[in-house]
Amino acid sequence: MIENTLVVEGVAHDYNFLPENCVNPAFGRAIGEHMYQLHAKWGGPGYAVEKELYLEHGAGAEAIGRSILAESQSDVVVYHETPIYGHFRDGGSALSSGLRMRELWPNRVLVYGAVSPLRPGAVDRVDELVDEHRVNALKLYPIDLVEGRVTSLDMSDPEVCYPVFERARERGIKVIGIHKALPVGPGPAHALRIDDIEGAAAAFPDLTFEVVHGGLAFVEETAMLMECAHNVVVNLEVTSALARTAPRRFAEAMGAFLAVPGGAQRVIWGTGVIAVHPRPIIEAFWNFETPQDLIEERGVEPLTLEAKKDILGRNFLRLHGIDEDKLRATIAGDEFDTDELAPAWGGRLQADAPAVA
Repeated sequence: MIENTLVVEGVAHDYNFLPENCVNPAFGRAIGEHMYQLHAKWGGPGYAVEKELYLEHGAGAEAIGRSILAESQSDVVVYHETPIYGHFRDGGSALSSGLRMRELWPNRVLVYGAVSPLRPGAVDRVDELVDEHRVNALKLYPIDLVEGRVTSLDMSDPEVCYPVFERARERGIKVIGIHKALPVGPGPAHALRIDDIEGAAAAFPDLTFEVVHGGLAFVEETAMLMECAHNVVVNLEVTSALARTAPRRFAEAMGAFLAVPGGAQRVIWGTGVIAVHPRPIIEAFWNFETPQDLIEERGVEPLTLEAKKDILGRNFLRLHGIDEDKLRATIAGDEFDTDELAPAWGGRLQADAPAVA
């Protein structure tokens, strides 16, 4: 918690860039190198993990979980499996890591399971995720490599995606997380836009569509989608790092979302661990103040303390029907119920990075 405000880490990943996990080892390595550069940039000095651990070893479920629960102010982890099967044999962020985290800390971990509607057996995959793995939501990506071809996914396609959404609804899944805005390797840029979510949201009003990386690009379009579709929410994974690296850009994105009626209750916190270490991003967000000139000259909606509290935890809990008081009581007194934060990445920091203050 930060000043008694409960924090839900809305997206955690355990990337695996090892050659044996890459469909094309050279290409997988290039993606890993690119992600590592962003990792070092977004988190800032003292928060970059050793490059060898990031690229050639893999952090593992326990290191990822402890970076969130022991080394930052986060109280809950939401692990996202990813279906990037065209590049990574395990999809990029394996479900097994999330299940291991939940096994270690069942009161503090939720799991989103991945589905690729472009591949055979997608509907059956929903059943597997529910029956065998008890996932809390689904996670989709807008691009996949199918039979050697980069293929985009239209979320409003009634033949490809709607059967998956229908089965999710039948099985009690209420939330569909959809990766947008952030490229992962080469592919059609239009697939990263958010236009195709509109039809799906209209066709399935009882599902909530969670736009992951919302605000990193297509800010005005995302805000308009929120206006038009009340069952669309935004997850700030990676976008949240802008609070530290590009504060004016962050203020403008947040202002657009907050200007939507009820917008402060429709934005979910996320950093994307292991993309960054969560602590400096949480602190940058908590201390963030919307520049006064943007408020006065451009009418940008300010980010208030109450909105921060909603975004950091309340909104996710409400979305998933979790009672905050009961959650607080459940986690009280466990190993992470302390104000003392452990060193970032267990002390395994970049050799040339200064120590964490």
